[in-house]
Amino acid sequence: MTSNTKKPITNKLLWIFAVGQFGWSLLSGVISTWLVHLYTGVHTPGDTNGIFGSFITQSPILASVTLFGLITAVGRLFDAVTDPFIASWSDRADYRGGRRIPFMKASAIPFALTTVAVFILPQTSSIAANNTIIFALLMLFYLFMTIYCTPYNALIAELGDTQEHRINVSTYISFTYIAGFSVATFVPSLAGMLMGPAGSLENAIRLSIGIMCALAAVAMLVPSLYIKERDYIDSKPVKSPVFSSLIKTYSNKQFRRFVYADVIYFFAVTLFQTGLADFETRLMLIPSDNTFLLTVLMTVVSLCLYPAVNKLAPKLGKKKIIVVGFFTYAAVFLITSVCGTGMIWGIIVAVSAGIPMAILGILPQACVADVSELNTLETGEDRSGMFFAARTFAMKLGQALSMVIYTSITAAAVAIVNEQTGGAGVEGLSAQLLKQIQGPYRTAAVVATVACLIGACLFLLYDEKAIMGRIDELKKESI
Repeated sequence: MTSNTKKPITNKLLWIFAVGQFGWSLLSGVISTWLVHLYTGVHTPGDTNGIFGSFITQSPILASVTLFGLITAVGRLFDAVTDPFIASWSDRADYRGGRRIPFMKASAIPFALTTVAVFILPQTSSIAANNTIIFALLMLFYLFMTIYCTPYNALIAELGDTQEHRINVSTYISFTYIAGFSVATFVPSLAGMLMGPAGSLENAIRLSIGIMCALAAVAMLVPSLYIKERDYIDSKPVKSPVFSSLIKTYSNKQFRRFVYADVIYFFAVTLFQTGLADFETRLMLIPSDNTFLLTVLMTVVSLCLYPAVNKLAPKLGKKKIIVVGFFTYAAVFLITSVCGTGMIWGIIVAVSAGIPMAILGILPQACVADVSELNTLETGEDRSGMFFAARTFAMKLGQALSMVIYTSITAAAVAIVNEQTGGAGVEGLSAQLLKQIQGPYRTAAVVATVACLIGACLFLLYDEKAIMGRIDELKKESI
């Protein structure tokens, strides 16, 4: 089938593609939401916080940096470093199934199995062995995540062959991303249903994670098995080696401007997402059973705004709306830093956070697709894999830094609870001690606020009008 007889890309095809995002965001959500929560903190009977904490080292090993914070940060950095290599491999690939789909098909099941193993295998009698096991598993988790997600993200630009399709596919995958992340927060609730009156909460949690990972594997295989890449995309392998391709990507001025803001954004939002359960239970004193309801509310608000973002982006421009998203997120983090107790605060934060979630969940990847398309038109070399990998590198750099800083800031609060209550929970603490514990969490929210404001200012340097104007100009010349 030649490039002149390619099948048309339809919204149905884009929805099928988006199912894969549900799968990998579910796995990512399990790790980002529950890894720190289950393996660190103070465990009390009937609660999930710190339930696996006895298996790994908890005390800081360097200043206030915990071993667990260091392990997860190294994992993210390892993931970020492998991104350019996988991207270059994918860009230069010439497999029968295309440049992207073969990677997705090969990595989906190992990706899911590794996620389950993170919560099952590190349970030996040796803490040192458990530390080593969880480190190795997180390296594998991030490696398989890269092998699946880097080619997957490259398809955003390649299936988004028009501006309409780019915004549509970004909208669809944002929907499935939120759906996957939201399902991941259901782990304790599912565990409660599976446990039974005399069951083990620890085993029920592992079983619920296993069920979710199986669902994720199926979802990731849907686009891998259904989409015949060469039927829709004229895949031409590039010749640039990995470092040359990476240098060319970062030499793009507009892409660099985008990435500067993106690093800051992911640092801030990861700091908030990692601490969301703690903010709700420690600052607002909301029972952990009710946190899922707040996540559902936040998701519903975000999804209700998707049509508006989808329609407004072509009219107002993506840049203006993204800047609004940055400032709105900053307001959400600020509210969290000064919040009081009670469900009302959780509702305020959930509703407010739904706005920037809709904006920044859809439009940034469309911006990367714009820059990638312009590069292809100007150079004749389609390096969309490397553009998305470079963006992912920035994302994971921000996430890694966030994990270290969050666990370092909140280590003092965990130590106070351990020392003063022996694991009895914050409910039994005096007002003075409760204030001491809440201080580090409020500090984390303030850091996220400042970071988002900086990100907004940096993104103002991104020149969307110049990019879109040049794309239109080159397309007219090629007709």
